Amino acid sequence: MPLNNGELKPLSDYQGKVLLIVNTASKCGFTPQYDGLQALYTKYKAQGLEVLGFPCDQFGHQEPGSDSEIEQFCSLNFNLDFPLFKKSDVNGKNASPLYEFLKNQAPGLLGSKSVKWNFTKFLVNKEGKVVGRYAPKTKPGAIEKDIEALL
Repeated sequence: MPLNNGELKPLSDYQGKVLLIVNTASKCGFTPQYDGLQALYTKYKAQGLEVLGFPCDQFGHQEPGSDSEIEQFCSLNFNLDFPLFKKSDVNGKNASPLYEFLKNQAPGLLGSKSVKWNFTKFLVNKEGKVVGRYAPKTKPGAIEKDIEALL
């Protein structure tokens, strides 16, 4: 998968890790969740947690910038150091294959497969199984106990 700087990062690099995968946006009401995501990453990275951010512009045009503008925004405003990937779609015919996998493994309410908004979170265990899907309004700190249980 391409990182936002263009470098290719194989998902196999994350084998044996607990993953929190999030579709993000810089101009969303949930954007302050970057702080909580970074806090989880800082606290649990040494124990095997990886937070993976996937900027997406499919919801209210809330991620209009280029990959470099997104990286600069996140660095300046949130001091992020978890990986941000190339801006990608999470729904529709151009949806990332990763997101197709995540949505099939952990459908939303009433079996819905589509991602409803920015900052939908997927929790993946060390074996690569999707064990949780969390709504955009769910703050990262509310997922901490679930992450601890998997580490």
